[in-house]
Amino acid sequence: MPSADDAVQTLPDAKEAAVAPSAAGRITELRVSANLMALETGVYCVFPAQGSPSPDLATGLPGVRITRCPGAAGRPDAVSISTFRDDGWLDNTAALVRVTDGPAQVLVTIYQASGQSGESAPRLQVLRLAGDPSVAGSLPAAPAPREQEPDVMAHIQGAGDVPGRFGEWIGKRGSRKWIEGFGVSDKGPIGPSAVEYQGVLGRGWLSPWVDNGKFCGSRGMALPLLGLNVRLKGTAAKEFTMRYSATFIDGSAVGPVEAGLACEAPGLAAMEAFKIELVPMMEHSGSERLAADPSELDRSGASRPAAPRVSVPKSPARSSRR
Repeated sequence: MPSADDAVQTLPDAKEAAVAPSAAGRITELRVSANLMALETGVYCVFPAQGSPSPDLATGLPGVRITRCPGAAGRPDAVSISTFRDDGWLDNTAALVRVTDGPAQVLVTIYQASGQSGESAPRLQVLRLAGDPSVAGSLPAAPAPREQEPDVMAHIQGAGDVPGRFGEWIGKRGSRKWIEGFGVSDKGPIGPSAVEYQGVLGRGWLSPWVDNGKFCGSRGMALPLLGLNVRLKGTAAKEFTMRYSATFIDGSAVGPVEAGLACEAPGLAAMEAFKIELVPMMEHSGSERLAADPSELDRSGASRPAAPRVSVPKSPARSSRR
């Protein structure tokens, strides 16, 4: 790969600059380095390492772009990249890279001002999300009373791990503080492997399914989830149903959404709060019904009963005998 000094030779040479001095004044020399990174099949997070320099607010330098390779040798058809900006700039945040059929390559390009040294370039870390034990590990101990184990936990930007209960909002609506990950306990009303869930990473792009008792998402990488998808399994699916709602940093709100469907904003904004409801199934009028929704309550607070079925007996035939 040519050095940054060699790359400058592609600019107008001294003779051309003498002919058009005004054009030379519009060209700013940058220090650029690029690397091809080969990845196997999986989902990865690429983010600046701790201590990396932040980009200048005016110039955006040093800056990092992560893109698919331009040529077929890098197998760009097997790679999809999601960043906060559509043009691929990281802006000191993170990128999600999904490789559907590895190995495949992504192009990592670092741009610096001409006076910046190579030592001041951002340092990047690559974390494999799918199956990584540091991401899909056990739920951390939550600061809740011992006699009341939290049902749900979320990792919130600037707040850390926040515990909650089914039916309660986790995260503050309107705060614009996104949720980076969440998990459902396996020690509450439903046992281990009774629930599985996904995080929404992009349009039509969800994380792998994770069983309850494990964490879905990331921590401390400025990487928000864009929604969630939850469903019950086994015996729990016969005894309960789930529904969930969420609000997003663009002000939109979605839900309640039935289990097994992704809850996400139309504009794919980051999720700032969510509520998961665990609703028991009830036998009523000879058929299974869901527990009453608040919208189905009458003014007294009692649930409206279903209209009973009325069977009209046939009138007995009158006898001709008296």
